[in-house]
Amino acid sequence: MSNNIHFILTNKEFREKFSTLGENDVLIGLLNIKPSEEYLFLDLVERGVKIFPSAISQLISRSKCLQASVYKEFMVPLTFVARDKHDMVQMINTYGKYNIGAVITKQNRFNCGLGIHKWESIEQVYNQACFGGLTYPFVVQPFVEGIKDVRVVILGDYIEAYWRHNPNTFRNNLFFGGNFGGYELSKDQLILCEKVMKRGKFPYAHIDLMVKDDGTTYLSEINLRGGLKGARISTAEYELRIKAIHLYYQYNLEHEELIFFSSSNLLDKNNKFEPLPKFDIN
Repeated sequence: MSNNIHFILTNKEFREKFSTLGENDVLIGLLNIKPSEEYLFLDLVERGVKIFPSAISQLISRSKCLQASVYKEFMVPLTFVARDKHDMVQMINTYGKYNIGAVITKQNRFNCGLGIHKWESIEQVYNQACFGGLTYPFVVQPFVEGIKDVRVVILGDYIEAYWRHNPNTFRNNLFFGGNFGGYELSKDQLILCEKVMKRGKFPYAHIDLMVKDDGTTYLSEINLRGGLKGARISTAEYELRIKAIHLYYQYNLEHEELIFFSSSNLLDKNNKFEPLPKFDIN
């Protein structure tokens, strides 16, 4: 079988050969698929085309709403996806029952903190949505005061975490400034990262955590790619490590050794990330 595998490494070749792709074809790298054509992921999977990173991880990275649906159990309690007015009215009752005050909304496909908004109440969100000021779908979650924002970068055997803080706004994304520093993950936080990566079949990830003063940790977001401001790793090393992971996947397929690849393959019994084989990636 390995002799018949065809690796496709560019979006140009993917587009040219799309209609003929089948179970012997392997797409490696992020696919440049527009939001209006994401159904192509399903078509590819149904045809048996192998995709790395996985189709589900690429879809999750694209959508805040999909993240909130897939990872609800790991997020701030009462986080939900507002798809329409019915969802909002139903959750207005729930938020009232638990005396939830300020809330956060996340617009579905915005990044760099540009789609995050804070409201005094869920009623304000509902009013904005009713009068066209907020487009469905979007994510709603209770605002948590005084959390520490922690970004975790996991690339095979490389893992680092750092906190981010902007004293002038609740948005801690460093895109518009702020402070940062190293952060040591607890065992439970590392296990949380492993669980969310395994759930979405992420071979590598940028994971944003919300950490309360008592250590309670929630997932904020996860993405295959993300900003590196505040990280120790350089852009050059980052890209080389991504390339090494892609080569590791390709190597295993070529030698028919790959059964299932995810972040869990890189963890030993003590939840320590094991090193990848060495490749010439220059």
